[in-house]
Amino acid sequence: MSGDVLSDTLALQRAAEVRRAARALLRRPLLRAGGPDPDEFRLVRQHAAELRAWFERNTGWALLIDSEVARLRRIPGRDTDPTHPARDTRTALPFSRRRYVLFCLCLAVLERAEQQIALGRLAEQTVLAASDPELVGAGVSFTLTDREQRTDMVAVVRLLLEWGVLAKVAGDEEAFLKSSGDALYDVDRRVLAGMLSARRGPSQVRIHPENGQVPSGAALFGQRLMELNAEVLPDSDELRNRALRYALTRRLLDDPVLYLDDLSEAEAAYLSSQRGALTRRITEFTGLVPEVRAEGLAMVDPDDDLTDLRMPESGTDGHVALLLAEYLAGRGGTVPLSDLHLRIQGWALEHTGFWRRGATAPGAQTELAERAVDRLTSLGLLTRCADAHGEPAVRARPALDRYRVGETVLLEAGQRAPKKATGKRPAGRAARTARTTGKGR
Repeated sequence: MSGDVLSDTLALQRAAEVRRAARALLRRPLLRAGGPDPDEFRLVRQHAAELRAWFERNTGWALLIDSEVARLRRIPGRDTDPTHPARDTRTALPFSRRRYVLFCLCLAVLERAEQQIALGRLAEQTVLAASDPELVGAGVSFTLTDREQRTDMVAVVRLLLEWGVLAKVAGDEEAFLKSSGDALYDVDRRVLAGMLSARRGPSQVRIHPENGQVPSGAALFGQRLMELNAEVLPDSDELRNRALRYALTRRLLDDPVLYLDDLSEAEAAYLSSQRGALTRRITEFTGLVPEVRAEGLAMVDPDDDLTDLRMPESGTDGHVALLLAEYLAGRGGTVPLSDLHLRIQGWALEHTGFWRRGATAPGAQTELAERAVDRLTSLGLLTRCADAHGEPAVRARPALDRYRVGETVLLEAGQRAPKKATGKRPAGRAARTARTTGKGR
């Protein structure tokens, strides 16, 4: 093998390793040396310089790496996207408001804890923290007096176990849930220290009065959320272009579909002039492939492993989502949820031998519809709205046309299919981890 061929081969191998490391971080922004993917952690450490430089230049995300933990601090492309919540590791149900509060309180308790802590002790300290007057005034109540609250506590602990903040030493969460036992954990302080992914800590957020009044309720929450990741306003063309590059690259890595009508005028203009450069850099670094349409674009993942939601998906919920996608594709206007309930009720009878037990029970169609609509909304295929009567409804977004089934055409021997014939194909896309915390942790 000549020197040039060997050099090219090594360069291709290195590029493939960097891409694999980048995909590992996008899939799981917090990697541990002792975690489930030690080979990916090793690659991230090995190519730390290239990874850190790319993320800093194109997204503004910081990459922190030591001998035990690699943490990509993913600032979300949108602070207001609620479609990728944290989920129960057993049931996959989204976290409730109380579970989110408990999760934050548990992190605060663990920050002050010893190297080991029992589940019962963690719960007691969390109950004490939840008694803070400000939390009580905000309607937060946590006393461990019933099984529902203990279930919430266990769900939070299991998520901490999955992310590596805690490591089980002995015992079982089910025993705690039944009030018949306890569990003991090691606390990984390096992972704990990397959990917060924001430009500033919540205690550093300052809310400024508007018209002499401090906002409250949803307005206060929204302002505090924006302040967590607020950046200095750019005062030059170069800095403004950099801010636009950051925002659009984050969106292309985070969101299943990027619609032009969701962008500001400045973002749309920048994307129009720099689309080729943006998508080329992402493709070279991650292997995602751009799919450009008149309404926008998406970075499609041929390997289908950089997404927290797949479409199509196996199981009853996945089949319902696919059937709804086919039904709604190409339909104009709004479709009432009540119409979807009737459709699903009929499909449940038609597929009773394949769907899970209970799918034909009275009222089951409502839950199946909600799960399917949530999935399609999270993938950028539907939007929730109200119909002309103010009733809950949905509206198809342009990308849902990928699931439109065309007219069946019977071909004679040797005859080619007409070019206009279409069929369904999976959405297959996009980055999010964060997972974990929705899209990114």
